Amino acid sequence: MTCHRLAHHVVEKPWGRTDVPARYGATPDQHIGEVWFTGPDNMPQPLLVKYLFTSERLSIQVHPDDRQAQARGLAGGKSECWHVLKTEGDARLGIGLTHQVGTDALRAAALDGSIEQMIDWKPTQPGSFYYIPAGTIHAIGRGLTLVEVQQNNDVTYRLYDYGRPRELHLDDGLSVSRAEPYARPDHYVAEDASSVLLDEPGAPFLLESVIAGPGDALHWEHPLCWFVPLRGSGLIDGQPWRAGECWLIEDSADLLVDAPTHALVARPTP
Repeated sequence: MTCHRLAHHVVEKPWGRTDVPARYGATPDQHIGEVWFTGPDNMPQPLLVKYLFTSERLSIQVHPDDRQAQARGLAGGKSECWHVLKTEGDARLGIGLTHQVGTDALRAAALDGSIEQMIDWKPTQPGSFYYIPAGTIHAIGRGLTLVEVQQNNDVTYRLYDYGRPRELHLDDGLSVSRAEPYARPDHYVAEDASSVLLDEPGAPFLLESVIAGPGDALHWEHPLCWFVPLRGSGLIDGQPWRAGECWLIEDSADLLVDAPTHALVARPTP
């Protein structure tokens, strides 16, 4: 059994914030949009865990699936999920479209900016959870702190970016987009009981929400498992862990809890 406390890396973004928790080492003048958790390059890391902090809307974008990405010579596609931790003001997530449209209409909307009105901007609150399978047109709104679990492939096709001077990827993006409403129901993560958040055919990873109390002992046994404590503290195979970290477990681990705990646990599908 091997447990690795993953290193955190802050990433500046035009839509980031200056109030990112001090434990990540950001300076007050940095606009931090993301905190990534990664291990050494020689470790298998098919998943990536991030915290996101937004002061403005992110680009309207889409990701290919594994088949589409590999046809373009890339390692794989990207499906992801979001668990909302904090919200400010009228915080919303854009997921899917309000109605189905054709490719030509979507291209025109991306070029003239009317795609903003096509997006289904969903009001959100702490505890909101969404799975965003590859092909789903999406955007993260302002005033959000959330944790994202995703396939560890850096492949994003921007369809619209509110006039920011960044490259768009209309041809690739339109070719992989499902220009339709998001069909999954809204989901809220319970704070009083453990639950399975994602376990469905075709999803590239499984995700659980784990609730535990002082004195609880947990055991995981999987080839690879990501432990993301959102609240709490304790020991993992004798090493101290605390909220705000991310651990990669190889094979198995024994976890002891010494404070009320809420964590996400992710693992790739076989």
